[in-house]
Amino acid sequence: MNSPKKASGEAILVTGGAGYIGSHVVRDLGEKGYRPIVLDDLSSGHAEAVLCGELVRGDVGDSKRVGALLRRHAIRGVLHFAAFIQVEESVRQPLKYYENNSFNCLRLLKTCLENGVENFIFSSTAAVYGMPEKVPVDEKAPLLPINPYGGSKLFSEMLLRDAAAAHPGFRFVALRYFNAAGADRRARLGQNYRQPTHLLTRALKTALGEFPRLEVFGTDYPTADGTAVRDYIHVDDLASAHLLALEYLKAGGRSRAFNCGYGIGHSVLEVIAAAKRVTGVDFPVVHSPRRPGDPAVLVADSKLIRRELGWSPQVPALNDIVASAWHWEKKLAASHRP
Repeated sequence: MNSPKKASGEAILVTGGAGYIGSHVVRDLGEKGYRPIVLDDLSSGHAEAVLCGELVRGDVGDSKRVGALLRRHAIRGVLHFAAFIQVEESVRQPLKYYENNSFNCLRLLKTCLENGVENFIFSSTAAVYGMPEKVPVDEKAPLLPINPYGGSKLFSEMLLRDAAAAHPGFRFVALRYFNAAGADRRARLGQNYRQPTHLLTRALKTALGEFPRLEVFGTDYPTADGTAVRDYIHVDDLASAHLLALEYLKAGGRSRAFNCGYGIGHSVLEVIAAAKRVTGVDFPVVHSPRRPGDPAVLVADSKLIRRELGWSPQVPALNDIVASAWHWEKKLAASHRP
């Protein structure tokens, strides 16, 4: 495993920076000369995923500890990733999601305002749109989440909006992720959840024999092949959006939300076909009923982030996304062998 490296430069607090997306952003921050201070309780993240900066094990809702970190490192920029992310679980345990995703964001935001933080990047989600009437969906679409996960993220966006309006020295960017996928192209980082729920991860683990079959939830959606359609964005492209958003705010950009997606939709069956093509394994697939809280189609209109931040995706091809994840999954599987 790669050991964390000390970085110099401006300190940036990254909550949840030992997790999947956060760790890729921490990698980029270090490579750009920033000094990431990662706060993570390691409930789903991994210490070895923090490739640079400093890892502090702790809870984002611990205002005393967060305040001490902000003061000690003279932090003016925060990237907030720490959250629960499973839609189905949020339907079964909504209060768990509002407590962690919304109320902890409130506690963090309050502490940031008390300690002079100026720039805040928030890890949001396309789930805030619910079931959009128009696809691709742009940032002006109604915000009507259909599950508590999306609701908890929208609540946090509202907190940020109102805080920015009341505090002129504070500005934020909310990045509304569509479906993050893939892995670091040098296979240093990738998804490493104890109970993975992401379609591509489960497909590749099924190809490796770690699961007996892949379950497809819903084949009766109003789509071309009956399965749900999503906009899959490579995690490296998603990470680059965070660095651009940070520079945008530091240059005086106004508070706003941006979609992070390619504007290309792939169905569940198309992703499975790509996984079989890349791995060369014809793994078994079974069909099950829809899960609660899943919309039929979510595809981004990403013209705004391209225009305002100069974001230019580098890995938009589905096969390339799958291949990067496959390299990571094979490395991860090898590391777990006795």
